[in-house]
Amino acid sequence: MIKRISPIILALLWSVPAFAAHPLMTDDTGTQGKGKFQFEYNGEYSTDNEHEAGIAEKETNGTLTAALTYGIIDNVDIIVGLPWQWGSLSQNGNLVSNDNGIGDTSVEVKWRFFECKEHEVSLALKPKLIVPTGDAQRGLGNGNISEGVLLIATKEWEHRAVHGNVGYTHNSYSVAQDNAILKQDIWHASVAAEVHMTERLRSVADISIDSNNERAPDPNRFFVLGGLIYSVTDTFDLDLGVKAGLNHAETDKTILAGLTARF
Repeated sequence: MIKRISPIILALLWSVPAFAAHPLMTDDTGTQGKGKFQFEYNGEYSTDNEHEAGIAEKETNGTLTAALTYGIIDNVDIIVGLPWQWGSLSQNGNLVSNDNGIGDTSVEVKWRFFECKEHEVSLALKPKLIVPTGDAQRGLGNGNISEGVLLIATKEWEHRAVHGNVGYTHNSYSVAQDNAILKQDIWHASVAAEVHMTERLRSVADISIDSNNERAPDPNRFFVLGGLIYSVTDTFDLDLGVKAGLNHAETDKTILAGLTARF
């Protein structure tokens, strides 16, 4: 199993660097506007338990990600994100690995290329580059530049919205062992919904299917997510969410929390 190589590399690869309205994984078509910034600071903590061939494995992973978005023009943003990762793996109660460090940097551009204000429907395209700033030998990154693209659709109503994503990522690994065990071509599809419960509080839900990064019997990973976003002010949000895996390939449980500031 790849977990015996590094528990952190899975946390890096299994997260989709879309920088959606946290805690959602599904992105929306919204942009910041020309000359405006958004700063996000998000954290995740996940646990996963497995039993195989008489071995009980427990994996814990954590991620802190800082992301800065800048509006180049009204319908085009550039987003840069840098994660700090840590993780540990125990087998039958014995610590096997324990690592932490900076992961790979993601650089994304969101372009909202279609907008129908009458029906409140919009489409956006989001290409990305993953730059190898993490230590691949320790499982903290790919070691090579990787790339991908995400197609985003949003439909809005007065107090609710629905978002859909379809994406593809090509991972390029510098470590031979990773190339032998991990897939390079990853597909993603997800749908999310937002409901304004009050003027300041939104409830959110997300369901996603992704290609399994491992060359394993389970071809895909499924999860559901639920959470809340509270707008302290018009420019400052706090959020909290829980993500649950729906099959063996997905991490059992993840707690997500974050803050977003716009200026």
